Amino acid sequence: MILYVRFLLPPASEEAGAEAMLPDLLGVAGDISPVVQALPPDAALVDVRGAERYFGRDTAELASLLRVRALAHCGVDCVIGAGPGPMLARMAAREAVPGTTLVVARDETAAFLADKPVAALDGVGRATARTLSAYGLDSAGRVADAPIAVVQRILGARAGREVWERARGIDRTTVVPDALSSSVAAERSFPFDELDRTQHRRALLSLAEELGTRMRGEHEVCRSLTLTVRYADRSTTVRTRTLCEPTAHSAALTGAAYALYASLALQRARVRGLSLRAEGLMPAERATRQLSFDPADERARRIEAVADQARARFGPRAVLPGSLAA
Repeated sequence: MILYVRFLLPPASEEAGAEAMLPDLLGVAGDISPVVQALPPDAALVDVRGAERYFGRDTAELASLLRVRALAHCGVDCVIGAGPGPMLARMAAREAVPGTTLVVARDETAAFLADKPVAALDGVGRATARTLSAYGLDSAGRVADAPIAVVQRILGARAGREVWERARGIDRTTVVPDALSSSVAAERSFPFDELDRTQHRRALLSLAEELGTRMRGEHEVCRSLTLTVRYADRSTTVRTRTLCEPTAHSAALTGAAYALYASLALQRARVRGLSLRAEGLMPAERATRQLSFDPADERARRIEAVADQARARFGPRAVLPGSLAA
């Protein structure tokens, strides 16, 4: 079985960079199973099949052991989902209550997936979900019951097979220890339902600054940004934008984040939280950058490099944009 563990990091650690706590939490998980894959900023996949035999405990008992150790050593609670594969483990974790574990056994897979919207499956985006729904395949159960040839005619041979298999709980992905993350994310939650667009933009600025700093520290750039807005009724809106060129430049990330937010055209929306994910990470040395004759752009990049040095020496809040420091 696979565990998907989402650590409930305190807000203070989000401001200082949530990933600062993640290595210690991964070490706790590594004491239970050596097969641990980090999913920054606050999650991990843990393959406990070998640990079940070693400790003589079932999946739920190992999950409880991990939770107790995370609380004892790091003071952090967690939400845990368990399933035969990473996809089912993630889906179970979304429905688990904080401080609990939801286990989906192999023989419970069909019942668990039957009523789930097709968009809940890994690899099924909004466009694919709309296409399937137009043919009446709006749930995982209906996709699973349809002949594979029908799904392939709608989505294409490869994509159709992948979606049909996932609707049946077939997940060919594995937990890869120390795998390089293809994305990095950050989140901000508001203490109350926030209607002020200025506060939304301040949060987006903070998120873009955090992601840019983290990527530059790892000498990485991203190809796209995904914005997730979480509302008071627990619904969410997700938007993704491909960047003009791979970058970790905070100004470029902030501009893209503002554009994503503007595209939602929110009117006094009661926003509970915002998250920003930089996707398609790649080494910075492999990226190309369009040369600019704008002296302001070059000056901003030099200032950014100096600010990164100051943060590395004095902490993440040593240098902040003026609107965040106010």
